[in-house]
Amino acid sequence: MGREFIELFKEWSKSYDDTVEGNDIEYQEVFKHYDRILESVASRAYGHVLEFGVGTGNLTQRLLDAGLSVTGVEPSEPMRAKALEKLPEGTNLVDGDFLDFPVPEQVDSIVSTWAFHHLTDEEKALAFARYGALLKSGGKIVFADTMYQSTDAFEQAVKDAEEHGFHNLANDLRTEYYTTIPYFQAILEKNNFTVTFDRCNQFVWIMEAEKN
Repeated sequence: MGREFIELFKEWSKSYDDTVEGNDIEYQEVFKHYDRILESVASRAYGHVLEFGVGTGNLTQRLLDAGLSVTGVEPSEPMRAKALEKLPEGTNLVDGDFLDFPVPEQVDSIVSTWAFHHLTDEEKALAFARYGALLKSGGKIVFADTMYQSTDAFEQAVKDAEEHGFHNLANDLRTEYYTTIPYFQAILEKNNFTVTFDRCNQFVWIMEAEKN
């Protein structure tokens, strides 16, 4: 359920904001257009938003700025602490993950950025089935994350990272659970969603799925 990466989050909480601002050359392309991507995700959400993988609260702030109510779910205590330092008093952040979380009374949109790849493909399928049961017709899932058009494209991305000497990035691609757009489309359609994909940079796509 992604909790195997908790120790990584604990360490990364100290430098996460520097990384997403482009100060780590290995991950510059991964987080290219970071602010624009967050704004796009926030603009697609509506109603009461369930956000997974809050991290340091950057997407949460944009959701709140858009006038939306938010329940934020974050498994890492250091990440939650960083987020609460930045977010308005009273922001609702809870301990949980993509599969194990307190369910708000109302859920209209489910959002996440740069986090869903911490689930295996089997766990992703379980998550989408649960979200499909939570959302009413017109409800949305809006995720921005690294994904690939094919397994060949994924293998090429690993090769490119290695050739550029980006060994940390290559290791992340190998050890975390990146998947393909056709897989996402198949499991979302199975759970009665209509889904579209918009490319944001070399790595990241925004996946917007609406419940039928």
